[in-house]
Amino acid sequence: MRSMRACINGATTRPYTLEEDLAAASKAGFPLVEIWSGKLGPYIEQHGVHGLAADLKARGLGVAAICPYSIRLFGDWRSGLAPIERASEIAAEVGSPLLLVCPDAPSDTEAGPDVWERAGERARAYAEIVAGYGLRLAIEPLGLHRFIPGAKQGLQLLQAANHPALGLMMDTFHYYKSGVTWEEIRAVPAAMWTILHINDVPEGDPRSLNDPDRLYPGEGILPLADTLRYFQSIGFQGGVSVEVFRKEYYELPIDEINRRAYAGVTGVLRAIGEA
Repeated sequence: MRSMRACINGATTRPYTLEEDLAAASKAGFPLVEIWSGKLGPYIEQHGVHGLAADLKARGLGVAAICPYSIRLFGDWRSGLAPIERASEIAAEVGSPLLLVCPDAPSDTEAGPDVWERAGERARAYAEIVAGYGLRLAIEPLGLHRFIPGAKQGLQLLQAANHPALGLMMDTFHYYKSGVTWEEIRAVPAAMWTILHINDVPEGDPRSLNDPDRLYPGEGILPLADTLRYFQSIGFQGGVSVEVFRKEYYELPIDEINRRAYAGVTGVLRAIGEA
């Protein structure tokens, strides 16, 4: 039984509108989309949330997540709660099970022996909001981030927060840049994984890579089939979403972007019997 589903992230088609994203994703054969939050506001202003739900249904698309949002754990952290509340309302109406969030980092004065305890308490406050809408919050470790660069630190935050609405995601680019080990990945309980971002990278020093260096799956050096095979082995069920930011890709017609992204992700899924 296939449990992983191909998905495309709105960053992959960043110059295009959400209307164009949905039409092209459906045409390419994607069953799922990740809605880019920056495109969501203009769409809703014109069509409303009910219009988005209707458009998704008409095109046979599900929503894997809405992203990215910020989870503020330090400084004026309470100011981040209201945007998550509003995003949760929208996500619940359009059938998205996840909000994907990027963490901040403590300043030098905020760091200390209790930093994880404080971060966990605040992450729990965010989790309570999304839980009220039947959603989960997916924490995204970022390449060489000062606080949560990988799975080890993401797990530490989730353990400190101790809330079932919080989960962790993997982005193959960010984990590669941060040098995340398989030992760290395997330490994360299977139930905590929420969504996978799949992308490839060229040869070179991982630490020197930046978002515009990303490639479509299968066009670089990452062992993507091995990665997905591991998640298959632990029973992961969810979206495998193509997220690339390469500037020359953005110059392509949106149907060509979707075609290449779909070919890339389904090629990896096919290699492990999931497509």
